[in-house]
Amino acid sequence: MTLAIRKRQRPAWPVHLRRIGFALLLAVIFVVSVFPFYYALVSSLRSGSELFVPALWPEHFDLRNYEQIFLQQNFGRSILNSLAVALGVVALSLLLGLGAAWALGRVQFRGRALLLMTILGVSMFPQVAVLSGMFELISALGLYDTLPGLGLANLVLTLPFTVWVLTTFMRELPRELEEAAYVDGASPALLLRRVFLPLLWPAMVPAGLLAFIVAWNEFLFALTFALSPDARTVPVAIALLSGGSSQELPWGPIMAASVVVTVPLVLLVLVFQRRIVAGLTAGAVKG
Repeated sequence: MTLAIRKRQRPAWPVHLRRIGFALLLAVIFVVSVFPFYYALVSSLRSGSELFVPALWPEHFDLRNYEQIFLQQNFGRSILNSLAVALGVVALSLLLGLGAAWALGRVQFRGRALLLMTILGVSMFPQVAVLSGMFELISALGLYDTLPGLGLANLVLTLPFTVWVLTTFMRELPRELEEAAYVDGASPALLLRRVFLPLLWPAMVPAGLLAFIVAWNEFLFALTFALSPDARTVPVAIALLSGGSSQELPWGPIMAASVVVTVPLVLLVLVFQRRIVAGLTAGAVKG
């Protein structure tokens, strides 16, 4: 009994010490997360032997690396290819995910939970496990070395997560809205378009953004299913910049290409960070 009283009376950490500890923790997380990108930015502004001398600030701002990747490597075409594939994957993921979420979240049928878990389980497979099957499918459809083929392959990565997020959010919507729409004579398509679609935007924004990031950064499928420069995406284009020994690698252009590819993703996350958090946590707590 005396020991229990002593434990309850143990003084807590002072408020200022807890704040200092929390600030230090955030500082460590920030440095670990941001420093690699910052050093890549610094390296992209250096060239020659300067790249092999550690420095936290470039001696002078040299943009020749950026000029080289756009003028000599046709990097702009790869960016457009990645943008087309990523936007197409986002559109198809949201379109198919919306219909699947309505069926899995609002329609009662046997095996619904098993089907949802199966869809989520597909996302747990490593890419190499489905590589041969996707190759046969894309070749049979005549989509090899095309942007639609890359989009179809990327759906394997983005669609399960999109369906899961939208289904979770759909289940939290009140059924009174659905019943009122049916009373007014709305069809299922009209109900989905006029009632559910406006309410699902908080979940569709983060799901679409995460699908865009996955499709933008995807490397294995892009390397396997696209050979020509006309269908090459930015991860493969960056990989093809390298060659030879470590001393002969064009580190400057590689860092410049990495910065160009990363900046749009950073800006998107910063712009939509609140909607990402709100959308991913909307269905976690029931009111």
